[in-house]
Amino acid sequence: MTKEDLINAIAKKTGIEKVTIQKTIEAFMESVRDSMVTGSNVYLRGFGSFIVKKRAKKTAWNISKNTTILIPAHNIPAFKPAKTFITKVKTQRKPRPIPGTDDDGSGVKNK
Repeated sequence: MTKEDLINAIAKKTGIEKVTIQKTIEAFMESVRDSMVTGSNVYLRGFGSFIVKKRAKKTAWNISKNTTILIPAHNIPAFKPAKTFITKVKTQRKPRPIPGTDDDGSGVKNK
C-alpha cells in the first residue's frame, strides 16, 4: 500500500476530503520524523512504536581497496509493532491471489 492508497482508503471510510487527509498524513509523518531526529520514540498503543535504535561502532572490510574501515556508532529508525497488531496480522491475514489462478489461493487455474 502506498501513501496514495492509504489516503484513498481513509477518504472512502471516513468521507473526508483527500486533500485534508493528505495534509494530516504529511503532518503525522513530519511529527514522527522530527521526534525521532531528536532521539525520542513515538508510541501508538495498539499499533506499534517508532523507535530509534543505537548501532555500536564496528570494523568492516572494504573489499575493493582490501582495507579495514571503522564504521562509527550511529542511530537508525525502526518500527516495532504492538502485540495486538502482530496477533491480528497472524490470525487474519488473507493470502494474495496468484496471477493465473483462482482467488482462493488454491493454485487451481481459471478456465
